[in-house]
Amino acid sequence: MHLDVGLTLQSASDPAGEAAALEAAGYRYATVGEHVSFNVPVTNSFISLAAAAGATTTLELMSGIVLAPLYPPALLAKLGAALAVASGGRYHMGVGVGGEIPAEFEACGVPVAERGARTDEALEIVRLLWSTDHAEYTGRFTSFRDVTIAPRLDPPPPIWVSGRSEAAMRRAARFGDGWFPYMYTPEMYASSLTTIASRREHGAPVRPGLFMWGCVHEDRSVAERWAADALSKTYAQDFSRLVGKYAFVGTPDDVITRFAEFADAGVDTLLCSFACPESEVAATRDLFTAEVLPRVQC
Repeated sequence: MHLDVGLTLQSASDPAGEAAALEAAGYRYATVGEHVSFNVPVTNSFISLAAAAGATTTLELMSGIVLAPLYPPALLAKLGAALAVASGGRYHMGVGVGGEIPAEFEACGVPVAERGARTDEALEIVRLLWSTDHAEYTGRFTSFRDVTIAPRLDPPPPIWVSGRSEAAMRRAARFGDGWFPYMYTPEMYASSLTTIASRREHGAPVRPGLFMWGCVHEDRSVAERWAADALSKTYAQDFSRLVGKYAFVGTPDDVITRFAEFADAGVDTLLCSFACPESEVAATRDLFTAEVLPRVQC
């Protein structure tokens, strides 16, 4: 089994230090999610990854994810291009539609029912502005002429499309360089790759990634309890019966077995976030780094 593994930067106050530690430990990626308003404190992916970029030289940096419909598309293109340049080409734009917190859409002046259509249009615009000088565009939500994003990189950052739905798979097939779902089983993952491949009209196959919450502990019952409690708080619903289905939980051997199931389903890039008490994140990361990482990222 070989997986390219990354971790979420879980420190809002020191993403640079945390990213430097991940790079030193041999991780391939650091990822950061974002919300404007959420059930638990969450940072912004561009801010934290910019700090991480300045503290590292080889670590790949993944937005996991940018809430694309909350940004004006040209601003989204500019931020992505700027971070790609500042990081020396290490930035990957993971995107999704969000929607589980309608209040943040209202606060940003974006109708939550339009989030899918706005994301599709935004990705079309981002692709255009990352490749074209003096670009023009007329769409449902955005129109402009004579816009150039510079500096920018050639090739541009890869776009990884997240989500769980059929609409997300269609979006990945149309716009994505990578597929980056979450809350998936291995069976769901294998099926999704087949669906995306059947709908992809051009370009190489999507790169198969996965975002996964979880907890590793020498005592399996502790890992299960910590993960269920943390995810129930994060998503404001009872996760006690879902952690075994969608998360990785248990001893290092349990976690490695779970990762092998996803590798067999087609995953080659795995971004993880620890679901545990905040006071236990460092110890959980240390155990994962020592006992799991060397056996799955060879």
